[in-house]
Amino acid sequence: MKRPGPLLTLLAGLVLGLFMLTLNATSGTKTASSSYSEASPSASPKSPAKTSPTPSVTPSPTPSKPSVPPVANANYAGRTDDDAASVAVSVRDGKAVAYFCDGRYKEAWLRGRVNNNGSMKLTAPNGAVLDGRIEQGKKITGTVKDEGRPYTFTADKAVKPSGLWRATAKVRGAKIDGGWIVLPNGRQTGIVTRDGKAASAPRIDPETGAVTVDGQQLTARPVTP
Repeated sequence: MKRPGPLLTLLAGLVLGLFMLTLNATSGTKTASSSYSEASPSASPKSPAKTSPTPSVTPSPTPSKPSVPPVANANYAGRTDDDAASVAVSVRDGKAVAYFCDGRYKEAWLRGRVNNNGSMKLTAPNGAVLDGRIEQGKKITGTVKDEGRPYTFTADKAVKPSGLWRATAKVRGAKIDGGWIVLPNGRQTGIVTRDGKAASAPRIDPETGAVTVDGQQLTARPVTP
């Protein structure tokens, strides 16, 4: 039997070498792929972008309106523009009392509040209404509406003994209610009612308030709200 020749031996070695080379290539591919897979870090989720906080805006304070001081306490007395009657007003702590009187039979006691701007609307039980305003603390101008008739007036600031006076008492069984307006020039206007019946009032002493009614001496006093 003949031994294989050198050519056959060389061919067998070449086939074996190709087989081994193919096997190594396949293993290398798997290893590289596996190594890449293991080395590759898992994708981590992206962190949300940080947003800067919106700065808070402090609202500007609304400027407060300057407070208006209340009107000063004072007394006022004067005449209507047609000189038909007198008007006196006494202001205390934002309140006012007024007296409208013609010195014969027409009169009204009015009360109400005084606004900080000096305006006022005073009313009386008989329906009379006084609308007025204090002007620079020196005088009151306005209108008294009584029995449907308007009377415009000006009452200047009054200092005692001028101003508004009143006396109430019982004389000889009759209820006496007297009101007087003393003007800065000394002129007086007043009415005394006896059980509701009006008549001209006698003069009072503006220094003491003394007055004699139906033979009895009474004392009139300054009126305040």
